[in-house]
Amino acid sequence: MNSKLHTVGDGAGRPIRLHLTAGQRSDFKGADVLPPGLPPARVLIADRGYDSAKVRKIVEDQRIGACIPSKKNRKVPIPHCEATYKKRHKVENLFAKLKDWRRVATRYDRCPKVFLSAIALAATVMFWLCVLSLGGVCI
Repeated sequence: MNSKLHTVGDGAGRPIRLHLTAGQRSDFKGADVLPPGLPPARVLIADRGYDSAKVRKIVEDQRIGACIPSKKNRKVPIPHCEATYKKRHKVENLFAKLKDWRRVATRYDRCPKVFLSAIALAATVMFWLCVLSLGGVCI
């Protein structure tokens, strides 16, 4: 099984929405499922893989700013705020915390539904440990 995890996290680094796609699919095709119905936000921070007109349009329609660096092969690069993009480390920390769970890190489960369930369980425990121990502030 080759899979790719797409996630939406809040400003504190807590997971809000998780979505699993086939590993050979590009990032922006997996991103189509994530944005609709997002909680109110000022900006969406994503990596280069999500740089597409379609993703930018979905985010713009929800009146959310997009901080997505342009792909290297884009003819006319779209500028992004470097200071805002540096906050993306919270998303990377979220993935690092998920991978603290051996079952998630080693992709022990072969069935995508079971694997996503294991990720959801780990994310739920992470969320509640964060809320109970630190008052909701996760870094």
